[in-house]
Amino acid sequence: MTGSRPPILFPLFAELDTLPGVGPKTAKLLAQMHVTRPRDLLFTLPQGGADRRLRESVQGVPPGHVATVRVKVLRHQPGTGRGPYRVQVEDAKTAFSLVWFRPNRGYLERLLPVGAARIVSGKVEHYDGMAQIAHPDHVLPPEDAAEIPPFEPVYPLTQGLTAKAMAKAAAGAVDRAPDLAEWADPALVAKRGWPGWRAAVVSAHAPDTPADLSPRAPARERLAYDELLAHQMTLALARARARAPKGRASAGDGALRSRVLAALDFAPTGAQTRAIADIVGDMASDLRMYRLLQGDVGSGKTLVALMALLAAVEAGGQGVLMAPTEILARQHAEGLAPLAAAAGVRLEVLTGRDTGAARAGKLADLAAGDIHILVGTHAVFQADVAFADLRLAVIDEQHRFGVRQRLELGRKGDRVDVLVMTATPIPRSLALTQYGDMDLSVLDEKPPGRSPVRTALTSAARLDEVVAHLRRAVAEGKQAYWVCPLVEESEAVPMVAAEARFQQLRAALGDDVVGLVHGQMPPERKDAAMARFVSGETGVLVATTVIEVGVNVPNASIMVIEQAETFGLAQLHQLRGRVGRGAVQSTCLLLYHPPLSETAQRRLTLLRDTEDGFRIAEEDLAMRGAGDMIGVAQSGLPRFRIADLESMAGLMDIARDDARALLARDPELTSERGQAMRVLLWLTEQDKALQLLRVG
Repeated sequence: MTGSRPPILFPLFAELDTLPGVGPKTAKLLAQMHVTRPRDLLFTLPQGGADRRLRESVQGVPPGHVATVRVKVLRHQPGTGRGPYRVQVEDAKTAFSLVWFRPNRGYLERLLPVGAARIVSGKVEHYDGMAQIAHPDHVLPPEDAAEIPPFEPVYPLTQGLTAKAMAKAAAGAVDRAPDLAEWADPALVAKRGWPGWRAAVVSAHAPDTPADLSPRAPARERLAYDELLAHQMTLALARARARAPKGRASAGDGALRSRVLAALDFAPTGAQTRAIADIVGDMASDLRMYRLLQGDVGSGKTLVALMALLAAVEAGGQGVLMAPTEILARQHAEGLAPLAAAAGVRLEVLTGRDTGAARAGKLADLAAGDIHILVGTHAVFQADVAFADLRLAVIDEQHRFGVRQRLELGRKGDRVDVLVMTATPIPRSLALTQYGDMDLSVLDEKPPGRSPVRTALTSAARLDEVVAHLRRAVAEGKQAYWVCPLVEESEAVPMVAAEARFQQLRAALGDDVVGLVHGQMPPERKDAAMARFVSGETGVLVATTVIEVGVNVPNASIMVIEQAETFGLAQLHQLRGRVGRGAVQSTCLLLYHPPLSETAQRRLTLLRDTEDGFRIAEEDLAMRGAGDMIGVAQSGLPRFRIADLESMAGLMDIARDDARALLARDPELTSERGQAMRVLLWLTEQDKALQLLRVG
């Protein structure tokens, strides 16, 4: 049983209006900030602080800064008409005004009697050369000065919500924070100098200095770690669940792999060798493999995948490689066929195009075990596709295959090992967040023989020169992609851009020289246009970003991207990866419309200066943030309130290792620390993960 929310947390999940000073109106305003319970307020930390230490005078305080001074009240000056109400006061060095707009006069006369001493704190402004404080935050008799904190937290607000109401609500929530048993690794807590959970909450909401607002302050870092730990425990539980039906050990003797290595005219990179060793090691274990193979454009993922598939065949089983499109599936099959032949194994391709007797023949051979490796699209999910003994599924381009398809795939074979490949370099912190339930292998070296791509920025005003250059290149037998921006498919407009450019280039270069592909074409027309380009019949292919993933034309050495400033960094890098696949010097031309914004300039300059996809991905993350980079709708990223993925990759690593280690020692989370971890999952609303615990 996973149980229900622990009673110790009940006060944190009560209604907001049970907090002091929170009525229906304030609760409604807080809801706009995604704060609907006291627990949410605990994790809404101050974003700044006001230094309210008592000083001698407002003299010399820069405008916009807070000052707290002792004053003597000189006189009241009620405003005429709509003018402001002023109270003239003096501190130890100078006279200045306290200002209110449309106040209650009687209230101000009682608050600031003429001749009385008061402690005043607020933001200093200058008006007509004179200092003033409008609507002071605090006005108190000197004997109550201790009520003003020396350093007052400043919370995020929404329109209509006052700082005072927010601070009062947050303080009420902090008062409810219970003492909870420690769920983090005690050795880590001691090493980092972190306070316990409740002490961290109290400290984070009561900073004493600006340093306490830093993400690296012990209290804040600890609370951020708790979020990451809860998330990584959820992924660790998902991983344990995926591997729970024991896998089957698929240990090959290496004979088929040796034949392929002997047939290669190059040696695999160190990164490829390490990844193959990781994968083959996983497959030989009786735990189910669930591994992500992450490699930059051209890093040689396909060879690694083939070695894994051959390990499955050596063990007496079969393997399947699935691609997101028919073009890509056939391309994989063509690329792998010579190597499969060298190994002496039978490789076939199955897509929606296979029908009738040809399809029936393939299905019969697959069911009999005569086909060792099947390459296909989602067509391999269909009910009539049966394997004799499926051991390994390799999925190319993870984001095109949903969880449902992965589960369907699992039903095709008993305890199938899964290898997911992605060509999108993902910063490590995001990889751990999105794919933390999987083990990770990274290909961060390029195989020998691939020439670097020369990247240049060119203004769209020089379009005629670009076309003239293209004419010469095509005459020399070179091939080029010309990419036009992709806009939402619901709008017919973007295709006009591609179509219009297609017509212009045909007029300039010749009808037979230029082809066109875009997402709104019927699949057979798109395939035919791609096939003509692959075979070299057409020299220039005008396209939208449908060519972004996986198309392999080694002879294509020129990539022109129009309105490059409208594309994201990762997408530009993927598009550039379509060229530079042969030994010929390749060029990528980024055509932009001036003037460029500062961000666009930074993006395009970075792309010009480096081909390292992982560096580009890290910069993209820094520029856009995690949600934007992946696209929040399909990112699957949790909404962390305190943890910052951009700067906390190291903590994410530690959290993953800690979660996995705890689960290995205590698979049911029944130990003292395991029970505390359950409380953390409830507290961070990751409690659905508890349903993944195996019963019995």
